Amino acid sequence: MSVRFGVFVPQGWKMDLVEIADPVEQYEAMTAVARAADAGPWDSVWVYDHFHTVPTPTINSVFECWTVTSTLARDTSRVHIGQMVSCNAYRQPSLYAKIASTVDVASKGRLYAGLGAGWYEHEWKAYGYEWVDTRERMGAFREAVQIVHRMWTEQRPSFSGKYYSIDAPINEPKGVRKPHPSFWIGGGGEQVTLKLVAKYADACNVGGGDPELISRKLGVLRRHCDDLGRDYDRIIKSTTLELDLTEPPQDTIGRVERMVEAGADYVIVYVPRVAYDHEPMQRFATEVITQFAG
Repeated sequence: MSVRFGVFVPQGWKMDLVEIADPVEQYEAMTAVARAADAGPWDSVWVYDHFHTVPTPTINSVFECWTVTSTLARDTSRVHIGQMVSCNAYRQPSLYAKIASTVDVASKGRLYAGLGAGWYEHEWKAYGYEWVDTRERMGAFREAVQIVHRMWTEQRPSFSGKYYSIDAPINEPKGVRKPHPSFWIGGGGEQVTLKLVAKYADACNVGGGDPELISRKLGVLRRHCDDLGRDYDRIIKSTTLELDLTEPPQDTIGRVERMVEAGADYVIVYVPRVAYDHEPMQRFATEVITQFAG
């Protein structure tokens, strides 16, 4: 199976810019990683949608997701640019659809538009978003996915739900990619999220690199696809990989092989310290990506 690979740029969320003092230099370090990936053979670069650092909030830089996405769209020429994933609550879904449409044009159709329900409670409360329980977040997420899809595919869509409504908004241009921007839904919820993937998404992200979990979640997705008459093979099945800089290449290849055997066909890699040293990212491309090229 041919496997494609993406790489996260150092955005600050994982404390991965703290050794650079100047914020302009931090941003340029992030951009430099994207440009290095753009030289190949990476398929994409990725950002997170967070405002505070993990594992705990600290007074350190974290660059905003869609601002970064739009600038990287103009700082690169080949790679796709994605979010893993946009938090639904941070932008009203019709606005999310408008932003994504604009960035798809700016990137000449290279956008991977990610969306998820969100989870980082501290961040929500700090920024003034109402924190609600899982059931409420998933209910809002279900409606948001429908609105985004309609904004991308209908001229004057309407929707009236419990959480959101739209009244014939005009969204032009809708984007470059046809029939709409590439829609990536993140999360492994079996009753809501994976059913939404089966109905609306071009791609999913599941399992966090755990082969057993990947296999189970993709089995659920396949059943939803069968129920809805959707071609399961047309959906990109992505997962993530945290690169261990001390691990021999053959062991890393083995980890990716197990993910692929579980059903993943797309791997998004986080490379520690890549803001300061591109060599591990370049070595991964040379020693690992080449083993999975179609």
